[in-house]
Amino acid sequence: MWMPNSAHEAKRMYAEAEHYQNRLSYLVMDSKADDKDLFRDLKQNYDIRLVTICRRRMNKTPERKAMIKAMKTRLCQKYLKERGQTVEPMQGLVKEIFELDRCWMRGNDSNRWSFAAMGLAVQMHQLRAYHQKRSTWKIKSEVLGEP
Repeated sequence: MWMPNSAHEAKRMYAEAEHYQNRLSYLVMDSKADDKDLFRDLKQNYDIRLVTICRRRMNKTPERKAMIKAMKTRLCQKYLKERGQTVEPMQGLVKEIFELDRCWMRGNDSNRWSFAAMGLAVQMHQLRAYHQKRSTWKIKSEVLGEP
């Protein structure tokens, strides 16, 4: 399942979960979803298993320890690995092409619109490469207009 990253999606997830009941069994999210109550409630109320990265040194309670143990299963590790490769590949590619280490996306004076334009340029060249059966990751020279 994918949600727009416009707000803290972990906080909104519980309210959204009932729409996805009986449609998915695993929900993979980033470390901001590292919440034992969300983990427990999704499983109990909707039969959805939350898969996330657990913060270090936060294994104080039995519930947290059980959650951490559940995240260490092979299936959860597989899902986390897939998430790292597939959730936001366009942003990673934009950062790589334009050699960005940080990109501030908040406020009216930010570079939000420049970043959106860069993303659009990358997606257009990815589509062209896809139709030509080429790697959609090897497009840097095309995006930058280099020979």
